[in-house]
Amino acid sequence: MKFKQIFIYISLVVVIAASVYGYMIYKNIFSPNTNFAEKEVYVYIPTDANYTDLAKIITPYIKDMELFQMTAEKKSFVANVKSGRFLFKKDMNNNDLVNALRINVPLNLAFNNQERLEDFAGRISTQIEADSTSLMQSFTDENFLKEQNMTRENVLSMFIPNSYEFFWNTSASKFRDRMAKEYRKFWTPERLAKAEAQNLTPLEVSTLASIVHKETVKSDERPRVAGVYLNRLNRGIKLEADPTVIYAVKKNADDFTLEIKRVLHKDLPTISPYNTYVNQGLPPGPIAMPDVTALDAVLNPEKHNYLFFCASVTNFGYHEFAVTNAQHEANSRKYHAWINEQGIKR
Repeated sequence: MKFKQIFIYISLVVVIAASVYGYMIYKNIFSPNTNFAEKEVYVYIPTDANYTDLAKIITPYIKDMELFQMTAEKKSFVANVKSGRFLFKKDMNNNDLVNALRINVPLNLAFNNQERLEDFAGRISTQIEADSTSLMQSFTDENFLKEQNMTRENVLSMFIPNSYEFFWNTSASKFRDRMAKEYRKFWTPERLAKAEAQNLTPLEVSTLASIVHKETVKSDERPRVAGVYLNRLNRGIKLEADPTVIYAVKKNADDFTLEIKRVLHKDLPTISPYNTYVNQGLPPGPIAMPDVTALDAVLNPEKHNYLFFCASVTNFGYHEFAVTNAQHEANSRKYHAWINEQGIKR
């Protein structure tokens, strides 16, 4: 009888100890263990990071790292760290946190209005892990350019402004290759046929669209502006586009921070392959990243006889169009009188 009582007592102690131990494990795994006030935060784990690297990154967001590590070890996570962008929500427990670190959350990457390839690389590097140097190297890789039938001067055409879903830890080369795929997707048979109808290649469309893009921010006016330039191209007249002069001045000065609101007569003879006052036809590549409205404006130009246009002083943001040089000179005089009144000298 006494032996039976001892056995029951020992069994009871074991059960209680096991219950306490089980409770402690449950508490360690399933109790909230976050340390931030926001509803949610994203953490970024770089490529090839190990658990030590990860721990340094997530420590500011975790209340008790020892408890987190216990759970991570039990879930075989310590030796299986993933890189990427991960979502932590307030009051997540250790189990949830480890699970969250296994789900790479994509982001919506967006870009537009980049003036140069270097600017574009810098913009993208703020959104994904790849830095601007590796991005530039991938964009200008000779083998890649040859495969795409592009050059250093016109490869900016390949990047169509939009919003794209990417993983944060996308490499420079994978980003570039995805953009090449999106570029081919953009140039549908219908768009290719329209480009051919204008006697332009897709790359030439992008170059002309970049000028149209810079000439007017009004998307409803872009088909008319595109029509002017196409008329001039078809008649063998120099484009004489002010944005190309501005680009040439900045490029020659190697300073794209210059603010030029007014093109001066002294700027017009600037020697540069981009200056359409000096050179016949299109520049060697885009002077900016045209958006889709500018691209489609070149593909769907307004049909008219205009050969000139000048900024309007009565309908600001728009332009006055002219068929003859005399009409254009009259519009130009009104514009220059107005800009002088504004005191804009450069």
